[in-house]
Amino acid sequence: MSTEPNGPGTSTAADAPGAAPRPDPRRWWILAVIGLAQVMVVLDATVVNIALPSAQADIGFSDGRRQWVVTAYAMAFGSLLLLGGRLADLFGRRRAFIIGQAGFAVSSAVGGSAATFGLLVGARACQGVFAALLAPAALSLLTTTFTAPAERGRAFGVFGALASSGGAVGLLLGGVLTEHFSWRSTMYVNVLFAVAAVVGAVLLLPPQPAAVRPRLDLPGTALASTGLFCVVYGLAGAGSHGWLSPRAGGFLCAGALLIAAFAVWQGRSPHPLLPLRIVLDRVRGAALLAMFIAGVATFGVFLFLTFYLQHTRGYSPAMTGLAFLPMSGAIMFSAMGSGTALLRRVGGRPRVAGGMLLAAAGMAWMTRLTVDGSYLVEVLPAQIAAGLGVGMLTAAAMNLATAGIAPGDAGAGSAAVNSMRQVGGSVGTALMSTVAAAATAGYLATHRQPGPLTAGRAAVEGCHAAFTASAAVFAVGAVLTWFMLPEGLSVERGRGRPAEPRRSEAVRD
Repeated sequence: MSTEPNGPGTSTAADAPGAAPRPDPRRWWILAVIGLAQVMVVLDATVVNIALPSAQADIGFSDGRRQWVVTAYAMAFGSLLLLGGRLADLFGRRRAFIIGQAGFAVSSAVGGSAATFGLLVGARACQGVFAALLAPAALSLLTTTFTAPAERGRAFGVFGALASSGGAVGLLLGGVLTEHFSWRSTMYVNVLFAVAAVVGAVLLLPPQPAAVRPRLDLPGTALASTGLFCVVYGLAGAGSHGWLSPRAGGFLCAGALLIAAFAVWQGRSPHPLLPLRIVLDRVRGAALLAMFIAGVATFGVFLFLTFYLQHTRGYSPAMTGLAFLPMSGAIMFSAMGSGTALLRRVGGRPRVAGGMLLAAAGMAWMTRLTVDGSYLVEVLPAQIAAGLGVGMLTAAAMNLATAGIAPGDAGAGSAAVNSMRQVGGSVGTALMSTVAAAATAGYLATHRQPGPLTAGRAAVEGCHAAFTASAAVFAVGAVLTWFMLPEGLSVERGRGRPAEPRRSEAVRD
């Protein structure tokens, strides 16, 4: 393709029928806007965690109700992602992106000014609703903006870095804001993010009118949203009520049945919410599984390492956030470096499976934590190893999961990626909480000497169990994805399968 300027009436190879579309000259600025939105959505899942004790003291609510400030966001987000993705396809990704940003900002402002527990939880749920519209729109915009193979790899590296490190960044930001301002500032800061992203979207994103008359799969929407809601709600109650309790087991069973019914219906619906062709592809299915596993094994790290640093080691909120910086830096370095000349020679299968093995090694190292050990010896090496692995696998998996999707399915495919990660995070939080609680209770039952040292060692024992489970999940995921992904799969070619002659040089979305 010639790089010389052409007049308005000049025809180029890029304009010929069947040729790859001309790249948008503002695409890197568009990436900055999309990345800003992604940071806001991802960090909001953790930014309030450190602020919860302050919010509880200010508003006044019990320990048993505290989890709903976090869970309300996760339930609304996870249960509505597929619907949000389809709405982005049907009504236009630019419009969905802007509406999602604006709604998220308003919900954040309401939450920041909340004087009652009910209003705070309601605001968090509304944040999840608009995040479910925003997140798939952002990822599908990235998918359709970057079509050149090499640029696509770099763009997904940046996006994957933001998606993977956002949780740790949220912990740092939440700690600094809570310690130096107020817990309410962790909500208000979203308004600043949203305003900047909306202005950028209005100036940079071209209008994208719907190509066809919008049609919604209402039965599929009801089955998917209700099923995912039941799964997330059941997982939220599993840690405190037990996996076999009606609140947990009953909702999980109902969710499984509803999701099975949804899958059957998608094969029959004339306008499916999630076309089965998106998830039945071998490569895309493996990439979605990798995103789910990353969510399961990673979210627990933030939860339990935060608990260990603050409650066992006595770190302040800001110090806890700073302690996560090495992991954030490792994730960003690994994900953004996925487009380098060295890693471009490494196929998708080694990247995804190798990233999981590296992350598993980091989790296994964290089982060496002690009550008063050195951060530089016990925590830092594990964070770096886990961060490098998570960044590598996430960037590759997100690229593979969205490559080759037709424009009309881009929102639905992007929603599937986000859904797998979000639901995986909920599964991981519930699983790790249950495992850790059992290990802690077992230690206390066999060590009956009262005192802070015993309590601290019991808490560390629970962390050991959680990190062991996380390492096992990553190790199993490495084996599964190694056998599911085909040999010779190229990530930078932007295809969801091995390279094909004459068709792999450009993405024909």
